[in-house]
Amino acid sequence: MSFKSKLISFFKIVFPSTLAELLLFAFFVTMYGILGTYLAQHYRIIFDARIPWDAYFSFDNKAIVMTGGSFERHPLSYYFFNWVRELAFWVSNGKTGVGFRLTLAWLSNLTISLSLIQIFKYLKNIVEIPLWLSLLIVLFFSVFSTNILLSFTPETYTYTFFLLILYNYYTAIQIKKNKKIAGSAMVLAGVSIGGLTVTNIVKVFIPVLFEKDIFKSWKKFGNAVIRVVTTIVVFVLLYLYRIDFKYQNILSKSGEQYEKFSNVKSVPVWDMIVSYFFGGNILFPAFFIREKHNMKGFYYQALFMDVYTTFFQYAFIVILIGLVLWSYGKNFKNKLVQILMLSFLVDILIHCVLRFGLHTSYIYGGHFVFVFPLLLGWLFYSYKNSPKILSFLTAVVGVMLVFIIENNYIRMYEFFDFINQFYS
Repeated sequence: MSFKSKLISFFKIVFPSTLAELLLFAFFVTMYGILGTYLAQHYRIIFDARIPWDAYFSFDNKAIVMTGGSFERHPLSYYFFNWVRELAFWVSNGKTGVGFRLTLAWLSNLTISLSLIQIFKYLKNIVEIPLWLSLLIVLFFSVFSTNILLSFTPETYTYTFFLLILYNYYTAIQIKKNKKIAGSAMVLAGVSIGGLTVTNIVKVFIPVLFEKDIFKSWKKFGNAVIRVVTTIVVFVLLYLYRIDFKYQNILSKSGEQYEKFSNVKSVPVWDMIVSYFFGGNILFPAFFIREKHNMKGFYYQALFMDVYTTFFQYAFIVILIGLVLWSYGKNFKNKLVQILMLSFLVDILIHCVLRFGLHTSYIYGGHFVFVFPLLLGWLFYSYKNSPKILSFLTAVVGVMLVFIIENNYIRMYEFFDFINQFYS
């Protein structure tokens, strides 16, 4: 395949390539754009030069935009956010006012909207469920709290979210065609995905395990090893170059971060798992306000998520988890489903088992929440010849869609109350 053909193929994968995809993309850009534009024009919440972290839900907007975040967790994001920051400064003539915030909000908007198109492409082209079902699932997914928040939030999660979905779609295409994952694609994914959040680099290698006859042919196995090792070497060299080869700092800083974010006992572990790790990324719980300071004498009010307080919220999350487990069991022999679940298990291990950041795991949704709509799609696919069960599943998702829209609309109204009071 020529370079031109590869480039065209790449653009068809990343961007809308059909009328339905283009219309859907325009819809999401418009809806999220209205929200982000209004926030950027009337409030300082997206970027406030005085507040480096935690203004809302523990996102580190200013710290990420200005520095790329901590090197031990975001080793190469420094370079990426240099481009983002310079573009925002270019648009705003070097100021951090409305123009600066608008640029940041619209970059996030475009990224999340493209992510939803990747979900739609996966459902339509990989799972191959009917168009109306793909639209229903994507619409349901679009009102998840993660998508709403990241659509205007300049954070590593916003871009990692897109890259992980894109990589999953690309690898699904390759595996479905019984082709290997290109070494260049793996290196690029390793550097970009792992560079923005180091733990996610593990997910880059999971699809390789499911390439055709990978464990039956020494030649194929050896080729896979070379691709994996090459990706790791390139990533490690770039990582070490970023920190001037002072690798001792990685271990010390990582240890400090683990101690800081894994020993919080604010609420029972089970409730943090349900309300924060699963729930907070999907269905907004109630909020509470806490006073914070920027380590330089400036005090400000920050918004955080609380645990769920009603039976219906817990029931919603339990039902959704039940549907995902149902899908996994029904499609257990499906390679692509195994890839999604293994990727999800990486985050479950980090946050639920090791408890890293469990008390604020509602901010990590960009790393895994896309698994829900894709596994829902596979569940619908597995019952494509069972009209009664298909109707039942459609009714369940339809009712859940109504509930999540109502719940998240009310919570966003409360979010606006907060920023009206403190960030106008």
